Amino acid sequence: MSKLENREGQTVPSVTFHTRQDNDWVDISTNDLFKGKTVVVFSLPGAFTPTCSSAHVPRYNQLLPTFRAHGVDDVICISVNDAFVMNEWQADQGAHDITFIPDGNGEFSEGMGMLVDKSDLGFGKRSWRYSMLVKDGVIKKMFIEPDVEGDPFEVSDADTMLNYIAPNAEVPPSVTIMARKGCPYCARAKKMLDEAGMDYEVLMMGEDYTDRSLRAIVGSSMVPQIFINGDHVGGSSDLQEWLKS
Repeated sequence: MSKLENREGQTVPSVTFHTRQDNDWVDISTNDLFKGKTVVVFSLPGAFTPTCSSAHVPRYNQLLPTFRAHGVDDVICISVNDAFVMNEWQADQGAHDITFIPDGNGEFSEGMGMLVDKSDLGFGKRSWRYSMLVKDGVIKKMFIEPDVEGDPFEVSDADTMLNYIAPNAEVPPSVTIMARKGCPYCARAKKMLDEAGMDYEVLMMGEDYTDRSLRAIVGSSMVPQIFINGDHVGGSSDLQEWLKS
């Protein structure tokens, strides 16, 4: 059995977080974050680290509107980092509607029983990876990653939490457009997605990928190339047919 304790039914630790807002120090208490609210929290080992940046934060960011549509007031990301690092990471992730909280001294993570020693990586004390649903300061559900070597990422993801809160929730599709500056067909594809109310990510040639990588992926240098939920849809005309269907 894991030494990491599941604290469902308990109250979150009483901690004051030292945040940085508009060049001023602003102290935020756990009461400010949780009192009278339904909140999803996900905590992770460190800002700008690979899994945290490539998967953990982006998916919570993508599903944030869906969480809110199912009664969640706020989604909070907590890490044992200082306020400056957390603010820069939030900006880098484009996750402006997620609340990034710096647990710089590890007090909250320690109070949760989730402070672990990662000195072997030069990290010092950091939070174990977990997520939880908190209602009015009381922990209703926790998803704690298994206590194994490394940095497991199996249960604290956004989809697992959303499936717990709203098993039948309609999840927005993941859409990516590979585009080129000045491409009218790319603009047409974006307009169709906008009109369909679909969120999407744009990768630009020369900035995010090269002509060679585009040819390696789709066997062509034509743009746009549109991918939806891992499937290659094709160009703007193909997208139009996909939207009709």
